[in-house]
Amino acid sequence: MVPHYLQPLLAPRSVALVGATEREGALGNIVYRNIAAGGLRGPLYGVNLRRSTVLGHPVYRRLADLPQAPELAVIATPARTVPSLIEEAGKAGIHAAVVLSAGFSETGAAGRALQDEAVAAAKRAGVRMIGPNCLGVMRTDCGLNATFARTAAHPGKLALVSQSGAICGAILDWAHAAQLGFTSVVSLGAAADVDFGEVLDFLVADASTEAILMYVEGIRDARRALSALRAAARVKPVVALKVGRYQSGSRAVSSHTGALVGSDEVFDAALRRSGTVRVKTYTQLFAAARVLARGRFPEGERLAIVTNGGGPGVVAADSAAEMGVPLAALGAQTIAFLNDKLPAQWSHANPVDLVGDAPAERFGEAVATVLADPGVDAVLAMYSPVAVTSPQDAAQAVAQAAAGRTKPLLAAWLGDITQSESRSDLEAHGIPAFYTPENAVEAFSFLCSYRRNQRQLLEVPAARARPDTAPAPDLERTDAIRAAALAQGRTALNEHEAKELLAAFGLPVPRSILAADRDAAVAAAREIGFPAVIKIQSPDITHKTDVGGVRLSLQSEDMVASAFDDMMRHVRALRPQARIEGALVQPMLRYRAQRELLVGLATDPVFGPVVSFGSGGVAVEAVRDTALALPPLNAVLALELMQRTRIHRLLGAYRDVPAADLEALVDLLCGVSRMACVLPWLKEMDLNPVIAHPGGAIVADARVVVDPAQPARAAAHYPHMAIHPYPAELEDEIVLREGLRVPVRPIRPEDAELELRFFDGLSSRSRFQRFMQHLPRLSPRMLARFTQLDYGRELALVALHGGEFIAVGRYSPNSDGTTAEFALTVADAWQGKGLGRALLERLCAAARYAGYEALYGYILEANREMLDLARRLGFVEETRTGTDVTVVRRLK
Repeated sequence: MVPHYLQPLLAPRSVALVGATEREGALGNIVYRNIAAGGLRGPLYGVNLRRSTVLGHPVYRRLADLPQAPELAVIATPARTVPSLIEEAGKAGIHAAVVLSAGFSETGAAGRALQDEAVAAAKRAGVRMIGPNCLGVMRTDCGLNATFARTAAHPGKLALVSQSGAICGAILDWAHAAQLGFTSVVSLGAAADVDFGEVLDFLVADASTEAILMYVEGIRDARRALSALRAAARVKPVVALKVGRYQSGSRAVSSHTGALVGSDEVFDAALRRSGTVRVKTYTQLFAAARVLARGRFPEGERLAIVTNGGGPGVVAADSAAEMGVPLAALGAQTIAFLNDKLPAQWSHANPVDLVGDAPAERFGEAVATVLADPGVDAVLAMYSPVAVTSPQDAAQAVAQAAAGRTKPLLAAWLGDITQSESRSDLEAHGIPAFYTPENAVEAFSFLCSYRRNQRQLLEVPAARARPDTAPAPDLERTDAIRAAALAQGRTALNEHEAKELLAAFGLPVPRSILAADRDAAVAAAREIGFPAVIKIQSPDITHKTDVGGVRLSLQSEDMVASAFDDMMRHVRALRPQARIEGALVQPMLRYRAQRELLVGLATDPVFGPVVSFGSGGVAVEAVRDTALALPPLNAVLALELMQRTRIHRLLGAYRDVPAADLEALVDLLCGVSRMACVLPWLKEMDLNPVIAHPGGAIVADARVVVDPAQPARAAAHYPHMAIHPYPAELEDEIVLREGLRVPVRPIRPEDAELELRFFDGLSSRSRFQRFMQHLPRLSPRMLARFTQLDYGRELALVALHGGEFIAVGRYSPNSDGTTAEFALTVADAWQGKGLGRALLERLCAAARYAGYEALYGYILEANREMLDLARRLGFVEETRTGTDVTVVRRLK
C-alpha cells in the first residue's frame, strides 16, 4: 500500500528538534524531554547553534549537519527564524515541519506577513507544515510526543484534531484521567499550510483510528474540509466540538434571508450534511466518541430504560424528551414476560422500574428481555446504590445479558464518581458507562444524530436534475437578465426580473406586467383579470410594504387607477429620492388554506450558497423560524429541511384545514438548489412570501441580489460550491463498432439496485478479475461505497442499455494525494465490442481534468484482454515481483 503523503508529518519515524536546550522551562527543553520520554521508534536529533549536548545527547548546529535526514523537523525557535529554518529543512531533505513558535498572524499585520513568508518558504522548499503557534503532534504507535503538553496521550483508537492548543491540552488531561486513549493528536494552530481537510484524509486511511474528534473554530477551505469529512464519516464516526455559537457582531444585508443566515447555523448545516455529529462541550465530545466508537448503531431511535430506582428513571425520561429521543413502547410479549419475572409493583411501562430490592439476576433478566423486544432500538441500564445488590454484581449481570446482542446498550452507574470496578467491568464488555442519567441519554442522542446525519451523507443530488415535467433551465435568458442589470450599474434585480429568472428555471411565478403609468396599469389589470395587485417598482426600495408600495384585492379598473395614483403619492412622499419605474401588476393570489412561507438563498463567505426555508410574511425576522441546508438538494434533503422548522407542522392537515402540497414545495426547493449550482452570481435571493396551498405553491414576491464578481455560469468543478453536485456535464454517449449508441453517465446514489443487478449478472470469471477474490455478493457497505461518491475526488462512469448497467469504470484517489487507481468491468455479453476502451478513455480524460498526475490499475496476469487494452491506451506495465498482479500506470 502506498504510504500517505502526510505520514512523515503525522507519524514520523525520526525527528529533529530545532531549538533543543537544557534551559529549564524553555519550550525547546519541554519538547525535547517529551519526545525522549515518548519512546520514539527512531532517532531524535537536537539542533542548536550554541550547544553541543542536551541532556547528555549530542546536538548539531544545523539541520544540514545531521548524520541522516529525519522525516520531521520540529521548530521551537523565535518566529523570525522560522522561514529560513524551513528553507534549510528542505535543502537537508526534510519535507515535513511542525512549527510550535508563536508570533505570527495572531500578533497583527507584521506577524501575518511573517507567516506568509514562512508559507512561501515551505512551498519553495517542498516542505509541508503544521502550525505555526500550535501545541504539536502526538502519534502513540510510533512513540511520538512532539508537543509541550503536560500530559501524554494513552494509546487508543481515537484521533483528536484541534485548532486550539489550550483546548487540546485540557482534553488530554481529561482523557488521561478517564483512561481514554488516542492514535493521533494534532494541534493545527494557525493552520497556515496543512488544515483540517488533509489531516482528516490521513485519518480516513489510518486503520488504527476508529473515531475522530475535532475542536473547530473555523475552516479555511470548505470544499476540502467537507469532502474529507464526508469521506471520513462514511467509514468511521466523526464528532466535532464547534465553538463560536454566539458570535457577536452584525452584517449589513439587503434581504430577509441574509439577515437570518448566521455563520454558526451554516456550519451546523455543513456538519449535518457531512455526517458529522456536533457537540457543545468537550465532555460531550468524549461521550459521543465512546458510544460511536463501539460500532453498535441503532436501527431506530426508540430508547428503553431499565432501572432499580424510579426517580432516576424519571430523570432519564425527562432528558430523553428534552433531547428529542422517543421512549420505546414495550410490546405485549415483553410486558407479559416482565409481569412473570418482576414484583407486582413494577412500573408496567417504560422506564422499567425493577424496584429498589432488585437482585442482580432481576437486572440481567429484565435487560435481556427488553433488548429482545423488536420495538426497542437501544437500552439504558441504570443502577442506584442499594445494600441489597452490589454495583459489581449488577454490572456483571447486565454484561452477561448483553452478550451476543447487536443493539446498543448504555449504562449509568450512579453514586461513586471515580472509575469504579463496576464501570470498568461494563466498559471491558463494550458497554459505555456514565455517571448520571442525563449523560447517558445525551450520549444516546449522539447515536441518533449520527444515524440521521448518515442518511444525509448518502444523498448526492444532481446540479441540474429536475422533475420530468419541468423544462430545462433557459440559461441564455438568465445571462440576459444578469447582463441587463449589470449594464445599468445595478446589483439587485427588480421584482419583474427576479420572477423572469425563476421562470427560466421552471419555478412557479404569477404572470406579471410592468406598467409605467396609470393607464398602462389599468390595461394590464384588464388583461390579467380581477382581482389584481399592484406593487411599486423601484431599484431603491427593498421592502415595498414599509412605504405603502403594495395594493391588494383591486376589484375593478377604477380601483386600479385610484390605487396607482395614491400609491405613487404615498411612496414619493416617504422616499422622495427613490427612482420609480412604475408598478408591477399581477393577479391577486388567493387560495383556500394557504400558508405563507420563505424560501431563500444566501452566500456564506466560507461555505458558499446556503438554502433556507421557514415561515414567511412580513414578520419573518421576528418569528425566526428558519432552517438551513447546503445545496445541492434532492427530494429527501428538501423534505428534511422543511421538517426542521416549526411551520412544517402547519403544512400538514389539521382539523378542517387540508394539507399543503408538500411535493410542490420540494420541487421549489430543488429548483432553488439548481439555481445555486448553476448560477454562481446569485448572492442573495428572497422568495417571500411563497404561498403554499393544497393545489401547489407559487412565488408571490421575489428579490435577487447579484454578485458582479462571479461569472454568469458555473465553472468546471463548481468552485463556488462547498459540495460538488452530480456532474451532469459528463453525461454522454458511446458509439460502438456496430453503430449502436450507448448512453454514459456518472453513477448516482439511487443506482444501488442497478449496481447490484450488474454485479449479480457477472460471471464468476469477470467477478474474480475485477475483485481478485471470489466474491459471491456485494455487502450493503460495499454497495453504498460504490454508489455514494464524492464527485470532487472520485468518479464512476456507467454505460447503460435498456436501462441496465452494461459497464462500470471508476477511479478513486490514492493516499499520495496526486494519483488515482482505476477499475473497469464490462458485462460478459458486451465484451469485445469496444465498450471497455471507450469507457476507459473517458475515465482517463476525467481523471486528468480532475488534476491527477497518474492513473494506476491492478490487473491479474491472466486477464490478457485488460492488459492489452491498457497497453493500447498508453499505460506502462510495472510488474510486482512474486505476484500474479501487474500494475499499470498512465502519466498525465
